[in-house]
Amino acid sequence: MLKIAGAAAGATVAGTALAARPATAADGAFAHPGMLHTRADLQRMATRVKAGAEPYTAGFTRLTANRHAQSTWTANPQATVYRGSGTPENYVTLYNDIHAAYQNALRWHVTGITAHADTARDILNAWSARLTRLDGSADRFLASGLYGYQFANAAELVRGHDGFELARFQKMMLDVFHPLSEDFLAHHNGSYITNYWANWDLTNIASVLAIGILCDDRAKVDRAVEYFKHGAGMGSVKNAIPVVYADGLAEWVEAGRDQGHALLGVGLMGTICEMAWNQGIDLYGYDDSRFLKGAQYVAKWSLGGDVPYTSNTRKKGAPGIWSGSETASAAAPVDPAMARPIWAMITNHYTKRRGLDAPHLTKIAARFAPEGGGGDYGPNSGGYDQLGFGTLAFTRPRATAAEATASPTPTAGGSGASPSGGASATPSSSASPLGGKGGDLAATGSSDLPAWTAATGVAALAGGLLLLRRRDRARRDTGE
Repeated sequence: MLKIAGAAAGATVAGTALAARPATAADGAFAHPGMLHTRADLQRMATRVKAGAEPYTAGFTRLTANRHAQSTWTANPQATVYRGSGTPENYVTLYNDIHAAYQNALRWHVTGITAHADTARDILNAWSARLTRLDGSADRFLASGLYGYQFANAAELVRGHDGFELARFQKMMLDVFHPLSEDFLAHHNGSYITNYWANWDLTNIASVLAIGILCDDRAKVDRAVEYFKHGAGMGSVKNAIPVVYADGLAEWVEAGRDQGHALLGVGLMGTICEMAWNQGIDLYGYDDSRFLKGAQYVAKWSLGGDVPYTSNTRKKGAPGIWSGSETASAAAPVDPAMARPIWAMITNHYTKRRGLDAPHLTKIAARFAPEGGGGDYGPNSGGYDQLGFGTLAFTRPRATAAEATASPTPTAGGSGASPSGGASATPSSSASPLGGKGGDLAATGSSDLPAWTAATGVAALAGGLLLLRRRDRARRDTGE
């Protein structure tokens, strides 16, 4: 890919002078819970829902209506999970169980009803007792990334809950998910580093970061942060957002591909930024809030607005196997009805935590509120790429001027897991934690032929680079 310098490197977004200076990985103990949700976040949700405050109640209604959020859910763990063509795919079972664990855990924190915590715990324990391998085509790297960060977030919400096998779950994450995620970031499946679009890197950055937090592993957190800032692949922030324009918008590279993958990438980058923020690391504000400019660009474009696009060319294939190139020269067509539950988190950070002006984000977040989660955006895996429920989880009051200019500081927690809401719950102190096939927006390949479903925002994308996949399967068969 041509790494194009910003047309106006010094351009700023209105109000960016308030943004905190970029932070490095925080020293000292990790905050728990400290991925997508902190103790304060969970307490805010519980308090506002109990008070009947909007839009929290609307967001909570979406959660309780979801079939995954029911305490009657029973796990269906597998020893090996396959994702990708040419394999007996069963990853649908995994992502449905992950979303059931997450949604039940979130519901427990809001209501204090222990049955939901027990269901989440039982799902996670069942998988950690059985899962030993992720396999398939190159798409197994999408599985390690997407389901790695999601699994870790679900586990973080029941950390310390009675009966949860945390050590065994951590071992599963370290033995099954992390090696694939790290291998992808280091070697990109033996391909040219630009063969895989940005979302492939971003899924695995998110996984490495989440696993590092879950396992109190500073080296893994630092690895994810460093790759986000300076990685050579297309998912690092300056490659995913290669051009900054004079109007304060910044080009999202996959806007030249299609809308579904661009939305996926924005959601993943927001997830990375939020998890890092909750550990005292400011990636939201990194490089003069470059992510804000990229997210504003995608929001405006997704709503049907005109955006510029600077042509770029990426090399495809693998050394000694096949090589070619592909040029994106214009932003792809969009469907303004396409929904992803990604906007509330990003919008609330920049406009409420930081007090910045983000009109395109504000407009698109309002349009798609209240946000749902897995199961609310179609039956295919693209509808499960984000954990969702941002209206409930990330709506927050506007920060004071002093708060808006402060650097992020994680709140250290203990090992307990009591929720903050519900009649049976005891509020925690400030130092204690709370307790398919087809339709794959994450899929990629040489054809990249989308078939949009406007009502669900799901794209069916066929593909995979055939020669790479054949070589990949040959390597697995020979033990390479």
